[in-house]
Amino acid sequence: MKRSTKNILISSGVAATTMAAIAGAAFSAGKYLMKVALDRELPKSSGKSKTRLTGSTKLEEIANEIDENAARFEATEGIEQIEIQTKDEITLVGHWYPAENPKRIIVAMHGWRSSWSKDFSVISEFWHTSGCSVLYAEQRGQNNSGGDYMGFGMLERHDCAEWIDWVNEKTGAALPIYLAGVSMGAATVLMASGLPLPENVHGIMADCGFTSPHAIWKHVAEKNLHLSYGIIGKIANDICRKKINMGPGDYSTTFALASTNIPVIFVHGSDDKFVPIEMTYENYKACASPKRLVVIPGAEHGMSYYVDRETYEKEMLSFWQDFDNVKPEVNETVESSVETSL
Repeated sequence: MKRSTKNILISSGVAATTMAAIAGAAFSAGKYLMKVALDRELPKSSGKSKTRLTGSTKLEEIANEIDENAARFEATEGIEQIEIQTKDEITLVGHWYPAENPKRIIVAMHGWRSSWSKDFSVISEFWHTSGCSVLYAEQRGQNNSGGDYMGFGMLERHDCAEWIDWVNEKTGAALPIYLAGVSMGAATVLMASGLPLPENVHGIMADCGFTSPHAIWKHVAEKNLHLSYGIIGKIANDICRKKINMGPGDYSTTFALASTNIPVIFVHGSDDKFVPIEMTYENYKACASPKRLVVIPGAEHGMSYYVDRETYEKEMLSFWQDFDNVKPEVNETVESSVETSL
């Protein structure tokens, strides 16, 4: 065999081995990321992966405070634990906290790998004293609710609709309902806006929601984990379809918002490294209904209420005042943007 031919064959073999190694590494990375993203149980080797994924140091710093607040909130007198069965036969757990003289009802959806008590303990007192009865849902695939996988809002939007039905059966549909969510919970309620919801759903309060599973996974992989998402993204798509029967790009908040008539107030912190604020700008631009935008400078992911409670409460009170008694017509738009300074 000629030396040149031999060199070519050797080079081809090395290239093939290298490509196989790259493909194998990409598959392993994609499989691992999908376990972290969707599976109820985190991989044992995950360690502090959530901190790396979110890019947030503040959340880690106040983790003990959040846990303490959550424990106190869970022990609050008057909160009733309830259950519903979804159409796909998943048992979901919720926590009903009625106000004495309610003016409205909130259906609250917590975020990814979080809990109802962690995400809403700090704001719960404001809601309660403002006349809000609240249904705090536990999202599927998390905590006490059933299900092996999370759906990043694509599955949970239907759960949200079923919680609305429970609330209306409980209360006789006599009060306006607002959907509230943080992070994946925000994506959940925004995606739910594309469903045929009852007429007494008067508004949505979305705090730092992403646009689609595909968009947030791509952002986290490239910006926070410094991984090329090309091959990994294709692998993630296939694994996601096998686990939840939907691909990460099959549904999005922007698709739902383009045809909704439900008023929305969008909140986002300027320093969010997990869900970039540009995603809320995309959601705001896509929204066809009356809309408000509140940007909190200096706030990291899910920290807007911690950073500027006064503005947060002021904007929510104004939102309720405007929409408690009136549900606007389709495509009537309120252009309102609020930015605060520290």
